Amino acid sequence: MAQFYSAKRRVTTRQIITVEATDLDPFGQGVARHNGKALFITGLLPDERAEITLTEDKRQYARGQVKRRLSESPERVAPRCPHYGVCGGCQQQHASVALQQKSKSHALARLIRHEVNDIIAGMPWGYRRRARLSLSYQPKTERLEMGFRKAGSSDIVNIRQCPILVPQLEALLPEVRSCLSELDGIRHLGHVELVLANNGPLMVLRHTAPLSKKDREKLERFSHSHELALFLAPQSEILEQVTGEAPWYASNGLRLTFSPRDFIQVNDGVNQQMIEKALAWLDVQPTDRVLDLFCGMGNFTLPLAQKALNVVGVEGVDALVAKGQENAQLNGLQNVTFFHQNLEEDVTRQPWAKQGFDKILLDPARAGAPGVMQHIIKLAPKRVVYVSCNPATLARDSETLTQAGYQIQRLAMLDMFPHTGHLESMVLFEHIDTLNNSSCRKAARE
Repeated sequence: MAQFYSAKRRVTTRQIITVEATDLDPFGQGVARHNGKALFITGLLPDERAEITLTEDKRQYARGQVKRRLSESPERVAPRCPHYGVCGGCQQQHASVALQQKSKSHALARLIRHEVNDIIAGMPWGYRRRARLSLSYQPKTERLEMGFRKAGSSDIVNIRQCPILVPQLEALLPEVRSCLSELDGIRHLGHVELVLANNGPLMVLRHTAPLSKKDREKLERFSHSHELALFLAPQSEILEQVTGEAPWYASNGLRLTFSPRDFIQVNDGVNQQMIEKALAWLDVQPTDRVLDLFCGMGNFTLPLAQKALNVVGVEGVDALVAKGQENAQLNGLQNVTFFHQNLEEDVTRQPWAKQGFDKILLDPARAGAPGVMQHIIKLAPKRVVYVSCNPATLARDSETLTQAGYQIQRLAMLDMFPHTGHLESMVLFEHIDTLNNSSCRKAARE
């Protein structure tokens, strides 16, 4: 019988091999070499040797499972979370924070081909001010499941602790579960979101059928007794505020109001440092015009307006533009304007771009900003700060700027999500003409 090669061939033998990991990937897997290709082993740390069996063997890479660890890295730590290894939220709790930051920095430096100059980090535990927990009533056990998804599965892990949540939200977990478990409409609950604003916590409950008067009263009593704002979401596009005040958070001395559904950075400590660093890198002067692309509701735009002559924020989501304008008014900032714009179109043709910009900041989504880079080049700013949540698209977009005469001056790894595989970063680009002019002025002074 003829046999044909398949790239998805399964491992049919359970031969035990000994390997030593040399690196840590974003998913907490040790990386070794075997038969000339990368071998990924769950739970193994760099410098650890282990006897493993192959679980998958493909043309470009292989995966293995530890049978017996032969040595232990000094960077190995005991995970704090009892759900670690089952819950899909964290991948690196078995590695020290120092190793996590080192591995992420090395990965970033390889992709961007520039050394990491700064690591911006905050508290490694209790940092998350937002969580969305799935809800599912199980008729067989007559119990409500509340938690995050299992790794590689749609099943729910019943969460009772989560040490990466801010303590105020973690303490609410058993209370929220108890309250929701007593509702008559328990079979029609979709998910619950918990957010910690500066003026207190809030809860958003998604329900797929109308709540009874009795259930609404239970939820209102719960919100009052725990001093949290209550929002109900009978449909994905509807949000009803039942109790409490509109949430807000402080940033750079400013007060920013937001809707529970608006995007805000979940790590407040790193967010504050990131804003401060971005403003320092841009070296914003009182005479500068600054453009903030993908500005959201003004996380960078409003702090920039405190330093610059004029700031323009551009965003593709109309509701966030309205929120940015509202926050500018609330904070008495008259030198900032927000525009709703499709950023794939040529923004340089817009009336607000005619005077040009001295500095540009952009903070795109994971897809990056391939359609925007040529527009930035046309505007010819002296400096560009690019904030990224995906190093692969950052590397691609960086090539466009470097080919147009910009050079990377600083690269920072943002440890926005400790213990997870998320790798965020920030880059400062400066045009070579600006650098040459600065060098000439310095030489003339000397």
